Amino acid sequence: MDSSTNSLDDVSADSSAEFPERTSMMEVRLQAQEDEITLLKSSLADALRRLRIHDQLLPLLKQQIIAVNPGAARVLNQVCCSDGCSSRKLSTSSATDGMRHPTTSQLPNSIVTDANGLIESPVSKELQTRPATLDRSTQTEPSLQDRVPLPKRIQSLHLEDALLPGNSMLEGTRAKLHRAPGMEEEDEEQEEDEGVGEQETPSVEEPIQPTMVRSHQREDFQDGSCSPEETGSFRNSDQNLSSRSGPLSSIQEGEKSLVRRNSEKLGNPDRQRKRLDKKAASSANLLTRSPSLENRAKELISSAGSPGSRRGTYSQGQSIKMFIRGRPITMYIPSNIQNYEDLKMEPPSERLELDWVYGYRGRDCRANLYFLPTGEALYFIACVIVLYHINNRTQRHYRKHTDCVRCLTLHPDKVRVASGQTAGVDKDGKPLQPCVHIWDSVTLVTLQQIGLGTFQRGVGSVAFSSADSGAFLCVIDDSNEHMLSVWDCNKGTKHAEVKSTNEAVFAVEFNPSDSTNIITCGKSHVYFWTLSAGQFTKKQGIFGKYKKPKFIQCFVFSLTGDVLTGDSEGNILTWGKSAADVKTLGKGAKETFQIMRQTKAHEGSVFTLCSLHGGALLSGGGKDRKIIRWSADLAPERECEIPEKFGAVRTIADVDDEELLVGTTRNAILRGTFSDGFVAIVQGHVDEMWGLATHPYQNIFLTCGHDRQVCLWQTEEHKLDWCITLEEYGLCADFCPNGSVVSVGLNTGRWMVLDLLTREVVSEFTDGNEQLSVMRYSPDGSYLAVGSHDNFIYIYSVTERGRRYTRFGKCNGHSSFITHLDWSKDGKYIMSNSGDYEILYWDIAAGCKLLRNRFESKDREWASYTCVLGFHVMGVWLEGSDGTDINALCRSHSERVVAVADDFCKVHLFQYPCPKPKAPSQKYEGHGSHVTNVCFTHSDSHLLSMGGKDTCILQWRVIGGGTGESRERLTSSSSTSTSSPELATG
Repeated sequence: MDSSTNSLDDVSADSSAEFPERTSMMEVRLQAQEDEITLLKSSLADALRRLRIHDQLLPLLKQQIIAVNPGAARVLNQVCCSDGCSSRKLSTSSATDGMRHPTTSQLPNSIVTDANGLIESPVSKELQTRPATLDRSTQTEPSLQDRVPLPKRIQSLHLEDALLPGNSMLEGTRAKLHRAPGMEEEDEEQEEDEGVGEQETPSVEEPIQPTMVRSHQREDFQDGSCSPEETGSFRNSDQNLSSRSGPLSSIQEGEKSLVRRNSEKLGNPDRQRKRLDKKAASSANLLTRSPSLENRAKELISSAGSPGSRRGTYSQGQSIKMFIRGRPITMYIPSNIQNYEDLKMEPPSERLELDWVYGYRGRDCRANLYFLPTGEALYFIACVIVLYHINNRTQRHYRKHTDCVRCLTLHPDKVRVASGQTAGVDKDGKPLQPCVHIWDSVTLVTLQQIGLGTFQRGVGSVAFSSADSGAFLCVIDDSNEHMLSVWDCNKGTKHAEVKSTNEAVFAVEFNPSDSTNIITCGKSHVYFWTLSAGQFTKKQGIFGKYKKPKFIQCFVFSLTGDVLTGDSEGNILTWGKSAADVKTLGKGAKETFQIMRQTKAHEGSVFTLCSLHGGALLSGGGKDRKIIRWSADLAPERECEIPEKFGAVRTIADVDDEELLVGTTRNAILRGTFSDGFVAIVQGHVDEMWGLATHPYQNIFLTCGHDRQVCLWQTEEHKLDWCITLEEYGLCADFCPNGSVVSVGLNTGRWMVLDLLTREVVSEFTDGNEQLSVMRYSPDGSYLAVGSHDNFIYIYSVTERGRRYTRFGKCNGHSSFITHLDWSKDGKYIMSNSGDYEILYWDIAAGCKLLRNRFESKDREWASYTCVLGFHVMGVWLEGSDGTDINALCRSHSERVVAVADDFCKVHLFQYPCPKPKAPSQKYEGHGSHVTNVCFTHSDSHLLSMGGKDTCILQWRVIGGGTGESRERLTSSSSTSTSSPELATG
């Protein structure tokens, strides 16, 4: 048993070791094949050049044959007649000997040979020049009956053989038939590399029809075989190429020969590269010398590319290639775009303005809810600080933070606010510098930026001094030592700094009667700090006979100057100064801070304490979810319990001694009193969100995420309509076009259909056991497509107004999980993306058939556009993107703009279509985590964006924009200006 196990381990190790080598070998071989294709195209251009030279020399040869050697034409005519090969005899120009010299038009039409040495009859010639059709099955090939063998004497006959030897007038002509100016070095290298001498090339050559040259790139992918950039197209069309060229003839031997030649040349890539460069140079020289050839081979020469063209994107005939993580992605140019290179990308005339913020960060932050004299609740989520008027139901937003806000405090004047943010990282993974902003809550103007470049990782706690009218600000950062620093608010300078502790710090406050005394609390500690002459001294609270709690969660000051702390044991501890215990601490010991009283307050932690006017105290519990009002001597007076669905009490803000605002651990803000109870005025998700869908004709949208909640929101009322909790978490959703039901895909492969009015499950299915990533109804609602992480797209037929579903088929062809999909406007086709950057097209009406000829879908119109890979949205990708930088995108219903959700907390707005790299955009900040989804409302009046870990939903108002067609703006040269200070054009 052990030996078999060891052998299996050895095999596995060998396989894993060989895998990188095989991958490297395949990459080298792929590069060699691409170089071979480049050589093939150059050889074709060389054949066209030589053909051009022959065409130019034919009249001269005719005259020289007649003047110098009239017998050559007679000999040629006699040979053809004796073998019975020609249907028409050559005539001569001499009346005395009964013969006429051949004219220019007769000679090419009479002697036409192919690569096999066969003469084609006029019927065959007519078929050869017939224009190519789109369907190869309808094309007529010349039959072998129209071709008869040509004697070897004719097959080996060069046109220059008709010239008399030794004639100095014709030496230049004889040389031109083999070599054009600038091609001597190229021919020498061909002989050396291929081992084929000049005399070994066939003498009588097959004429290449102009139709074949022009359609060389297009024939193969029009008939459904393959795309023009793939090697297969050259194998399909190599029978039309000339067999006289050395490199070309070797490649025409077939696929096996091509692979063999590639493997032979892997050892000397420099030599091959030098030869390719000379080929490219000679082809360019040819086009400058022969303008007529440009029309016959410009696509082949331009698509050959340079060695550096593997990066970024480049045009290849009727397709564009872009590279993501080294993988080429081919996209075909629609027919309505005539000149891709001349397209002009402009920023959209539309712009976004933040309209509403859904959610509140209460699950992991403390003391972040205040009530302002303006009647506004002050709180934060993601990078936005919200000022929400609780009566008028309006919002204002402070948006100067560049990353997630972590802490908040209100100045004694009730106007100024200090807020600290986390450090975060930029798109390259480099840490950004955290700071504290001091700003005016009335004007939203930043007054001071403190500590930029000083704090590490982020700012955990902030507090204004009270005794000196808020002249100083105390800050604790998130470094390992949790540095405590005091700053001058007016000057923005640091007054003092000290290392506080290696343990977590939850809160910091100045003593309201003495600004030189500061208290901090956190994990298993309470520290009392004294600031004197820029130096700190620290005294630790002594627990003595009382049990030391694991966490000191919060504290406040009583009217008598004592410190009241709430801890993880559910107790309120009263701290005070006491004389030093000389027996315990020794002679000369100073006064200490000890527990004077312990009051049992809650079951579980005491998360918050709030002082009221007159000395009363409010406490909020964790496990018991209770709010208790205490008298000044800590006697309980009143209590109430908040509903379980809102979680525990995180923080409390006093409105008028009766009405309270309560922040909860499930990201809700409640408003109410002890007598009337509490209702939610702010709600949000509590975990990462991914599913987002907007109603087809109402101003509502639906969200779902890892918290297992499915929420329906109203965009006009800015409130939560309803919320249900599922057994598994939802990842995707879509409304039925009739608007009565919505489908939600879950992480287990199960999906369900919910009735919007009753919230009941009307249908439920399971497809595979992998998570579902996309749900999409067809435009008429007759089909539902379900994209799964098991690489399949499941198609269901929909009846009874979205209440009955029947499996119609399954799309099988992706090699990775499905990420996005869209239906065509006629509801017959699907475009889909996968995790390995594939773009596939499916014919649903034909039985979920994979359309292997992607060129045929280039002009298809799509009812929606959410696929992140496609020609129309290629410009949204930044250079160097790794394929996961864009999580979602959505085209507006007007087809004028496309919104993009990226991995760097940004929402972008591009014009649509956006088919060129480095397209300009408008960039909007506000999210503190990767943006997982974006979606326009049915009227395009608003855009909704959804954060991942920040659990934030931002509702943007779409401003500006015209009514013209989006495609007409592709060639517009007018610039677009915006006035929003928060956006940046990138």
